[in-house]
Amino acid sequence: MRAWHVDRPGPMAGGPLVMRRSPVPEPGPGELLLRVLVCGVCRTDLHVAEGDLPVHRPGVVPGHEVVGEVVGSDDDRFAIGDRVGVAWLRGTCRQCRYCLRGDENLCPDSVYTGWDADGGYADFTVVPADYAHRLPAGYSDAESAPLLCAGIIGYRALRRAELPEGGRLGIYGFGASAHLAAQVALARGAVVHVMTRSARARELAMALGAASAGDAADPPPEPLDSAILFAPVGALVPPALEALDRGGTLSIAGIHLTDIPPLVYRTHLFQERQLRSVTANTRQDAAEFLRFAGAHRLEVTTTPYPLDAADRALTDLAADRVDGAAVLVAGAQT
Repeated sequence: MRAWHVDRPGPMAGGPLVMRRSPVPEPGPGELLLRVLVCGVCRTDLHVAEGDLPVHRPGVVPGHEVVGEVVGSDDDRFAIGDRVGVAWLRGTCRQCRYCLRGDENLCPDSVYTGWDADGGYADFTVVPADYAHRLPAGYSDAESAPLLCAGIIGYRALRRAELPEGGRLGIYGFGASAHLAAQVALARGAVVHVMTRSARARELAMALGAASAGDAADPPPEPLDSAILFAPVGALVPPALEALDRGGTLSIAGIHLTDIPPLVYRTHLFQERQLRSVTANTRQDAAEFLRFAGAHRLEVTTTPYPLDAADRALTDLAADRVDGAAVLVAGAQT
């Protein structure tokens, strides 16, 4: 089979990914063997490829927004031919205090698809059955892939932002995750203001129902009850905090962020403004979001690439040339 490996982490211009012919993986006990149909291209994949997130497994196959067909299973919950999804969270200890209290995303022994274990930039992949997801009806394979990370993480970031009912939400950066989180907020009656440097992303935001769309560091037209920072740009934290109304909350959705400039207490944090991070997701987050996506048809904007062009997809993502979410279309080969 074909599989992309992170060979020499570094800038995309240096070619950190290498495609090799590899054996089809053998599923272990409790695992499913999937023929990859589509794999989403996430900014976390870019951070792994470029070395912002040091690889946990040398030569790892990236990709954690996998839509696949079950071709091997010893688990009675899944049958041959079932279409399932693979997300970022791949395993936890299930015994630590975080797991036991429902915060498995904070498990010190948690492992992740495309970082600790091979992911979906390949023709075949395996996933523990306990961490495979049923997909909502009504979405194509390409539309389903971004739901599995962009959608789930956006949903958790929205929860962490504590947006009140009918509240005013600011979104900084408007890529794959943001354009889905915005629709969840809008469906719940929120007023959404988008700040992003991409003119095309501003057009998409307005088409989806945003009340306004400005440049990345522009102040929104009204104080915000909540905000989410999707862009991995620490310099946007101070203006986002300053845009919050009293008691407002800013959540930072990404796993990687450039350094945050110094904050001025009275300007950025006083009046009980909150700054919160987002760390991965739980399976409960995934189940809730996928149910929501099944009940509320979300518009998923995708840019398709063949599997052979994964390096080009990541290069385009790094240069903000992708509308919505990039997806790799596999078409399995052995």
